[in-house]
Amino acid sequence: LSDEKVAKNLLKYRHNQLPQAQHNARQQGLKGALYPMVTFTGVECHNEWEITFEEIHRNGAMAYAIYNYSNYTGDETYLAHEGLEVLIEIARFWADRVHYSKRNDKYMIHGVTGPNEYENNINNNWYTNKLAAWVLTYTAESLAKYPRPDLIEGAEIAHWAEIVDKMYYPEDEELGIFVQHDGYLDKDLTPVAQLDPKNLPLNQNWSWDRVLRSPYIKQADVLQGIYFFGNQFSLAEKQRNFDFYEPLTVHESSLSPSIHAILAAELGMEDKAVEMYERTARLDLDNYNNDTEDGLHITSMTGSWLAIVHGFAQMKTWDGQLSFAPFLPQAWTGYAFHINYRGRLLKISVGQEVKLELLRGQALNLEIYGEKIELRGFYVTKTK
Repeated sequence: LSDEKVAKNLLKYRHNQLPQAQHNARQQGLKGALYPMVTFTGVECHNEWEITFEEIHRNGAMAYAIYNYSNYTGDETYLAHEGLEVLIEIARFWADRVHYSKRNDKYMIHGVTGPNEYENNINNNWYTNKLAAWVLTYTAESLAKYPRPDLIEGAEIAHWAEIVDKMYYPEDEELGIFVQHDGYLDKDLTPVAQLDPKNLPLNQNWSWDRVLRSPYIKQADVLQGIYFFGNQFSLAEKQRNFDFYEPLTVHESSLSPSIHAILAAELGMEDKAVEMYERTARLDLDNYNNDTEDGLHITSMTGSWLAIVHGFAQMKTWDGQLSFAPFLPQAWTGYAFHINYRGRLLKISVGQEVKLELLRGQALNLEIYGEKIELRGFYVTKTK
């Protein structure tokens, strides 16, 4: 199987599990489908309420996977058929899970746990609200391309548009940041660097009550949304949010360092990008969080690849346009990787020069440092 077929099979697995996801939503008295956090059968098997039925942003990640596959491969056959059936049910879940605040004339989502698992049962997690609104928009756009009158009527889609138009996003104009959730800025925002190192990792040294009341972030939350939707934000917005949230993040999740490495690389913060890469690459080797004995963190291993490819090499695929803007850390002599992209096999090598090689497949239009090129055999330019 090629990589594209493996990815497509994973999406088909989600479609096969749609009835169980619908059951999970009904268990909460909601429409649509809610994919499980932990399962053996497709039905939710996790037993912690604040994770099982509050950490619902995962439902948006299922839709993002469909978008990511379609955008990266250019193959919309799944999206047009099984994918739309999944998207519609996920969108229906979000449309039922929001509530309308008459006082604010806004739609809100209360009682959730965002990506930061060190805060439970909070209101209006920026990432969750952003992802929910995006799902409704993406599903509506997909239905405009591939109508399914057998599954949905226009009035329901129009209601989705109203929710998107009036979705509430906590922000702070003075700081110029997206606020992680209502009330977050009221906490004692003491940076992690000012903590006694003996307190870390927090989850092994503090009571759960103290962790939940603290400002400390387990993993990328607002910054996860900025990574997912990076083409929607300016570099200045990314910088302000990174500068505010990273000093408050303890990275006690294997999912965290790689996202920070990618954003730091894009922002030209070489030292922080390398620090975060080393943290994701050596998480278990150096036992950063004193938990290697519990098993290896596969997500951190994949994060090592993401940190180099999406981070140091700045590979992006917004709107189906492949682009690179690599940098080489000062202490490194070089790095290289291969990617499969739309029927091609490419090798990217970065040293004092960047070399792009087309090893298999037809010529490909892409961008390198903002310059459009047609890659036929190989292309070499100086590393910036």
